[in-house]
Amino acid sequence: MSRADMDRLLAEAIGPERRAFRIAGALAAAATIAAVLLLGLSGWFITGAALAGLGGVLAAQGFNYLVPSAMIRLLAIVRTTARYGERLYGHRAALMALATVRARLFERILSVRDVRAVSAGDAVTRLVQDIGALEDSLVRKPALPAALAGAGIGLVLTWLASPWASLALLALIGVLVLWAHLATPRLLARSATDIAAALAWLKAGMVDYASASPEILAYDLAPAIERSLANDTAELDGARRRFARGEAIIDAGLTLGGGIAMGAVLVISKAALLMTVLAVLAGAGAIEALSGYVRGVSRDALVTAALARLEDMAGERNAPVRAGKEICSTPTRPIIAFDRGNLYLRREPGERLGIEGRSGSGKTSLLETLAGIRPAERQCGLYLDDQPLADIQPETLRASFALSPQDAQLLSGTVRDNLRVARPGLSDEQLWAALEVACLAADVRAMPHGLDQWVGDGGARLSGGQRKRLSIARAVLAGKPWLLLDEPSEGLDMVTEARLARRLDTWLRETGTGLVVVSHRRALLALAREQHRINL
Repeated sequence: MSRADMDRLLAEAIGPERRAFRIAGALAAAATIAAVLLLGLSGWFITGAALAGLGGVLAAQGFNYLVPSAMIRLLAIVRTTARYGERLYGHRAALMALATVRARLFERILSVRDVRAVSAGDAVTRLVQDIGALEDSLVRKPALPAALAGAGIGLVLTWLASPWASLALLALIGVLVLWAHLATPRLLARSATDIAAALAWLKAGMVDYASASPEILAYDLAPAIERSLANDTAELDGARRRFARGEAIIDAGLTLGGGIAMGAVLVISKAALLMTVLAVLAGAGAIEALSGYVRGVSRDALVTAALARLEDMAGERNAPVRAGKEICSTPTRPIIAFDRGNLYLRREPGERLGIEGRSGSGKTSLLETLAGIRPAERQCGLYLDDQPLADIQPETLRASFALSPQDAQLLSGTVRDNLRVARPGLSDEQLWAALEVACLAADVRAMPHGLDQWVGDGGARLSGGQRKRLSIARAVLAGKPWLLLDEPSEGLDMVTEARLARRLDTWLRETGTGLVVVSHRRALLALAREQHRINL
């Protein structure tokens, strides 16, 4: 995925929320205008009241404090209400847009040619951490209209005191914006990249260590892992300190700019004291209004690093097929063929093939290639509807084959959750029917919560045989033209194995589904009328 693709994805995700972002921007501008006016009017009011008090009783009685005090209260209410509305609309729009981005990127991960190339820990950290970094940029989208509105009202108020003061403020605002854009890549880019990499490495490691916790305890690896995590944490802390130092330098420039703005307006202004005080504080408010925008520019370093990692994660997009080669659409009843020199096998829809061979001969690789999980080599000798698998997109293969792998991966949810992954719209009756085929219905009925029984992290609360049969039930529910079974009876006793073979045979005949089964067990190989021992 290129940066242009990522920008296009973000634009598509933001599209439905564009109106909310516009409202948030308008409210941010209103809040900033109210804040600058409030600051300037408060200074004018306090100075006027002080001068009236120094002028004696008559001057104090003649000072109209009702109108400015009412305006101050009104501006305070407007500022608070507008700021609340900006946060409400801006954060909601950002969260909704990022939810869409996560879903689209997850689809990207599933559409790569080699799904195994994306580790679970890395995918999780990028979909959570790196997209979370984008949240800051989306939440800060109203900062630009707020900065423009604050600068505009500040320039108008300083113009009332002196046009030259207004021009000086405008020049200073330009210098501060330029400072932010020039200093950010120099001070923050490297440390932002280091933070993203270190944090992702740490989180991915934690995910992997958590999944291997039994082995870590069994082999007493905890002390070594603690030392490794301490080193990773030290690298992360160092990168964060460098980033905080760079941000402090940029913020110091903004603070210095605010002081210079106040001093410049005070020196240049030739207006009366009240208007001069109003202009000085309005200038300070205009510089303060820039803070959100400057902070957003600074945080762009983190966003850039996150985007680079997201582009890299989805970069293994399906490779384009050779020009002029027509790609078959999703076949309704595809024919599969195996061409291995002295062995040529062709199976029509509904036919069955049993494959056996020594461990490591490539039986699992064959099924994963058919299922679109492993990339097909051009010389692999596998064909779908007379087209080489290497010329067919993984989406087509995944629409044709339902795989129950040797090492079944389950969701950390309920039995129902794991079954409904197969396809949308499944009823409980269909779930129970599939469990009957997989010889798991009795086990699920005996569970305290039935279909709503939680299976644990990755199915840890189920036995190996139950996990295998739940995977078979899920593949049955997928309703694909071909069923791929990899060692389907592993972990089962002989009685359950024989019952599973009978029920699968009945289901295959009733549905007309084709079968490719890999097994060392004769009972499951007997499902196919032909068995071949091949060395792939």
